[in-house]
Amino acid sequence: MKLLLRWLLLAAALLLVAHLYPGVVVTSFSSALIAAMVLGLLNTLLRPVLVLLTLPVTVVSLGLFLFVINALMFWAAARLLSGFDVAGFWAALIGSLIYSLCGMLIDTLFERLFPDSD
Repeated sequence: MKLLLRWLLLAAALLLVAHLYPGVVVTSFSSALIAAMVLGLLNTLLRPVLVLLTLPVTVVSLGLFLFVINALMFWAAARLLSGFDVAGFWAALIGSLIYSLCGMLIDTLFERLFPDSD
């Protein structure tokens, strides 16, 4: 249940990103749902490999290269889907920053609403 609710909220966050920043376009809520799922899959499967491969660059840039990796994941999801479009790399960078902030807010909300009972 929590996973489904989180997915719906992340799709709504993607619509919010498209509303706040004109470089990101999401055509419908169903496109946002699919894009949120693809972003989650890319971040789960591909991002750790990219982080590991670019570790020297990340260390030299004091972690700032992770923003580039996030933007690449955002841009890759937009390239894979038809209802989700990003104008370019800078739009992907700004869009991924806004989306990440929304994701952090959603995670914080979930931690407070659904505390783990260990």
